[in-house]
Amino acid sequence: MTFDYWFMLPVSVVIATVAMASGVEGATFFAPVFIVVLGLPAEVAIGAGLITEVFGFASGLMAYARSKLIDYRLGRALLLTAIPGAMFGAWLSSRVDPGLLKAILGMGLLGLSMSFLRSPNRATVKREDAEIARAGRSGPRPQTCQTTADGETLCYTVVNRTEGRVVAAIGAVFMGLVSTGLGEMNGYLLLQRCRVPSRIAVATSVFVVAISALVAATGHFVTLVLNPGDALAKVGSLVVFTVPGVLIGGQLGPALLARTSPHVLEKSLGLLFAAIGSVMLAEVLLR
Repeated sequence: MTFDYWFMLPVSVVIATVAMASGVEGATFFAPVFIVVLGLPAEVAIGAGLITEVFGFASGLMAYARSKLIDYRLGRALLLTAIPGAMFGAWLSSRVDPGLLKAILGMGLLGLSMSFLRSPNRATVKREDAEIARAGRSGPRPQTCQTTADGETLCYTVVNRTEGRVVAAIGAVFMGLVSTGLGEMNGYLLLQRCRVPSRIAVATSVFVVAISALVAATGHFVTLVLNPGDALAKVGSLVVFTVPGVLIGGQLGPALLARTSPHVLEKSLGLLFAAIGSVMLAEVLLR
């Protein structure tokens, strides 16, 4: 273990803050940084990114739990398919060529960028929230009524549950495989398809991602331990700085969410992920 990556401490604070505010897995940022900037092998970058993400989302999870925004019943339903998906993805990752892993991650980032660039603006989200609230007041008795820490009561009925479970399983497979996919697929699915209020959708997505990331990271850690070489030492040299950073950023993320336009944040992330994904694919094609 070395101290060569000390600069990842402040970088991790920034990444975790943005990740927690947007609901995007932290490894979506970390894995490309480890690969493109630090030049680490894909399997090391993905494993280190997931291990780091576990701590960042655990920190953010506590913040959302204090805000009483997590729908635990919905979260448990999604985890029934997300956990097996994460386990399968982590198992598959150790059996896929590193170059292919890098290409899949690059394509995933490009797909993610398109999702962000086409994401609804704040007015659309407010309209969705208003429609959900109206349905909760005027329609049949809602399944769920949740009172947040700030005293707001949100009532809603979750629909398209099977679709939510299927999407959670697919996203978790990609999380285990290339460290990203679940949070991005969950975010607006819960709002637009399952009709969950936006604040609860983000918090519940963080809950599901945190548990799934723990499962996927455990699988990657076991693979690193069993394989000879210096991969585990490299991961240790990274996480000794990234973990404290994401613990701090995980607490700042919910505050950023409350003070920043999600639409502007997502458009910016869309452009960023498009650039990073293009660079990664270019490196794979030109090697």
